[in-house]
Amino acid sequence: QVQLVESGGGSVQAGGSLRLSCAASGSTYRNYCMGWLRQAPGKEREGVARISTFNGGTDYADSVKGRFTISQDNAKKTLYLEMNSLKPEDTAMYYCAAALGFCTGTTPLWAPNSRGQGTQVTVSS
Repeated sequence: QVQLVESGGGSVQAGGSLRLSCAASGSTYRNYCMGWLRQAPGKEREGVARISTFNGGTDYADSVKGRFTISQDNAKKTLYLEMNSLKPEDTAMYYCAAALGFCTGTTPLWAPNSRGQGTQVTVSS
């Protein structure tokens, strides 16, 4: 089982930027679908971005496409989420997540079996 620890959340004004990081440890970091989920109060959890550790392929929810960028540093076993042009509706708890194997299905409905404790992102108008 992979362990995931997020960092980098915080508060920012609309239009600002934040970068989230996720350090992975434990299980070998081989063929995983890694990504970020978020959950706002009163809303269902949704996937926002995913990346394949095997081939680096990425996929995004439409709500963040063009504003968020997911990337990985396999040597450091670290996952990143660069968030630009942030909007108040991006306010949520963000979770780093992982699922063994290739990324399948759609990003918004992704339900991985491993995730971290989360880091809060708050965007004020």
